[in-house]
Amino acid sequence: MTTLFLDRSTPDMRRGACPALSTPMQTGDGLLARVALIDVITPAELAELCRLARRHGNGILDISARGNLQVRGLNETSAPVLDADVRVLNLPLREGLAVETPPLAGMDDTEIADPRPIAEAIRQGARDIPGLAPKMSVVVDGGGRLRLSGLLADIRLAAVSSDEGIRWTLLLGGTETAGRVFNVLRETEAVSAILALLRKLGEKGPKARGRDLAAGLPTNGAPGQPASPFGTFRLSGHRFAAGIGPAFGQTNAESLIALCDEAERLGIQSLKPAFDHSLLFFGAQTACEALTAFAGSNGFITSPSDPRSAIAACSGSPACNSAAIATHELAAKAAEECGDLLDGSFKLHVTGCPKGCAYPQPSALALCGTTAGLSLITQGKAADEPFASVAFADTNNSLRRIADLVRNERQAGENSAACLARLGPRRLAAAVTSGRS
Repeated sequence: MTTLFLDRSTPDMRRGACPALSTPMQTGDGLLARVALIDVITPAELAELCRLARRHGNGILDISARGNLQVRGLNETSAPVLDADVRVLNLPLREGLAVETPPLAGMDDTEIADPRPIAEAIRQGARDIPGLAPKMSVVVDGGGRLRLSGLLADIRLAAVSSDEGIRWTLLLGGTETAGRVFNVLRETEAVSAILALLRKLGEKGPKARGRDLAAGLPTNGAPGQPASPFGTFRLSGHRFAAGIGPAFGQTNAESLIALCDEAERLGIQSLKPAFDHSLLFFGAQTACEALTAFAGSNGFITSPSDPRSAIAACSGSPACNSAAIATHELAAKAAEECGDLLDGSFKLHVTGCPKGCAYPQPSALALCGTTAGLSLITQGKAADEPFASVAFADTNNSLRRIADLVRNERQAGENSAACLARLGPRRLAAAVTSGRS
């Protein structure tokens, strides 16, 4: 996608450019502005954001994989007005470097340590560091139920318990599993170590990322499957959280306003966007359960067993100029017809083009739109070599054949991701081509 900075005459064509509230990005349905929050807001405030999205854009909102709100359908006249109107709401907006903490930080009695003080110190310290990449991100993860182990990060601090007390593992690049171990630190050392690394990256220029400092370091290889944010979670202080999300990360203003109004009626006073395209609402157990029931009956995802939660789909055509396929239609059909394949062990990546914005890491199975048809990739990214290519008209049949193969070949105790990896590209290609003349 192309980023259009409103104070410039030339579009920014960098792949690494990142939209923000004051620097929206050009897409197929207009400019897209990102509203990034660092703390909870009220249901009434989210509802007002929806009304602003309807007034200034096309009324379509995204919740990104990293838990950012995105307003679609803006233009060069309405985007600056949205910026001004959002700032009048006095929301806890993120300015500058993305420093992320788990959505239950400080409320989760299972976390090893509260990461928020370290994260805030890094935010403040990084304000004057020039030259950082637009998509530079730091994760500070204190552990607990909803850790951010599956998110990509340039620099990551992960709390660990040891005989000597709490320590923080410092990782560079990738997810928590794939990240490279740089050091293990005491809390008093963590902030200065992160800021020193950020300065070094800034000196290398805006194309430098955390992985560029990781050569020769060992991978962490630690935790397994990240937890899903969908469902109901017990928190400290007799509070609960309800994890709810729109299908494929996108909804319209009216549906989200209705959800917020119901949350207010139930006495829920705070919420925050979270990873995996979700919203977490905080309140009493009965209120959270009632809101979950309301959301489920109105088309939202409310459970990790929902096949739609196992699909990462970009906006697709016509919302994105780069997209060759209507990704949401394809994803909805996959969820409807291949639910047993989508067991939560992997993300089915459905992307409109090889950039793969919705899931920038390898997937057990990816479907990528091209001008010639659909490419199918296993154990790779959207731009990797496909094991098969099919015409658009044969997309659904091809996916059903893969689902049937996995169902028939899955061994006892084996999940879909493991089965896909064991079958390999040749068996998958043979399944896709079977039945085609």
